[in-house]
Amino acid sequence: MGGKDVVCVKQLKGSSLTQSDVQARLKELADDRFSEDSTASSNSSTAGGGRLSQGLNVGPGSAAWQSFRSPVVSHKDDMVCIHVRRGGVDSGQGHGKWLSTITGFPDVISMSFVPITSLLTGVRGSGFLNHAVNLYLRYKPAIEELQQFLEFQVPRLWAPEFGQLPLSLQRRKNILPSLQFTLMGPKLHVNTAKVDSCLRPVTGIRLFLEGKKSDQLGVHLQHLSATPGAITVLGEAASSADDAAAVNERAYIEPVRSPLLSHICTAPVQYNGALIDDCAAIVTSAWLEVRDACCLKKVLFLRLGFSGVADMKIRRSEWGGALVAPRRSGSLSARLSAALSGGLAPAPPAVEEKVEVNSAIFPKGPPVPLPVQKMARHIDTTEVSRGPDDLPGYWVVTGAKLCMEGGKVALKVKYSLLIAVQEDPEGH
Repeated sequence: MGGKDVVCVKQLKGSSLTQSDVQARLKELADDRFSEDSTASSNSSTAGGGRLSQGLNVGPGSAAWQSFRSPVVSHKDDMVCIHVRRGGVDSGQGHGKWLSTITGFPDVISMSFVPITSLLTGVRGSGFLNHAVNLYLRYKPAIEELQQFLEFQVPRLWAPEFGQLPLSLQRRKNILPSLQFTLMGPKLHVNTAKVDSCLRPVTGIRLFLEGKKSDQLGVHLQHLSATPGAITVLGEAASSADDAAAVNERAYIEPVRSPLLSHICTAPVQYNGALIDDCAAIVTSAWLEVRDACCLKKVLFLRLGFSGVADMKIRRSEWGGALVAPRRSGSLSARLSAALSGGLAPAPPAVEEKVEVNSAIFPKGPPVPLPVQKMARHIDTTEVSRGPDDLPGYWVVTGAKLCMEGGKVALKVKYSLLIAVQEDPEGH
């Protein structure tokens, strides 16, 4: 905002004037235009015979004042001279007198788009507000759910942390239970230690190959670094091992490779009391368990620990898991299926790759040793989690289960949205 008084000179095509002549002409016009005793009318005549209407009222209340004032254009000596004056009261006065009118009648001189958060520069405590505005502009959650969304946008941690993972087994391998997927193949040892989130909401789960040789299977939990203010997590309520008898787990046992070797239990692991109308229970711990069946047949179980959430209930739940590409069929079966389908089978939709803006997170999973992991053929270590880009952005884990996806042992996770229980005003 302010004022602008500019003189521009353009040399016409085919002009015989030299560069020094043009510069001299521009200097002459500028000296005459911006001198103390010059007027707009004298400058117009000096510029080459162009004339401004002296009878036109250009005061602040006139129609000419309210409309955009056209620049003064004149032609002389194969040059076009343009005078542009913006802001202030332009009544034909000299440049010096026109400057004194800019304060009372400023005009828009230039515009530029800047981030709205730049308006908070220097404001005390603006860092949190700046972060909240950026989150809203990026993910655009619903206004009525903005508070819950922002409370969940805190750093997320994995338990156990990488620094807590030993490079070698602290216990002898023959003490840990193991699984075997092929008759002559290596054994996969199972870490049965309990992983705890310290009563903080869990937002993701993954299977991880631990140890120096990546031959030890463990389960990890992704949780919030701080519990949102709207959530009060009580002590651990129960574990899935307590309710194992209530579920017919034998009906969910599936082989990984061979029916004679290791199996997994694909039964959904969730808190039986966490119904839609009851107070919610969320996952706060997890561990793996191996049971012997017969000979080489062992069964892998996923166990979860649950904690109650005061004055909250589950609003909506849904299952989600990692997207695993299907296994390729042999060349003969591929030809037969192509012949039967006539080549009309639709191509699978392209999966949009998730954009990770946090530089502290590995988008494709944590770093792994350079040698090829032998057990990666059997275990899917994809991180199954939900964050701010999964609107409404405040999902918590309330269940999980093992499954077979693409010939690998994978995880499916049950996510839920929590809502505060409305108190009855009559006390019923």
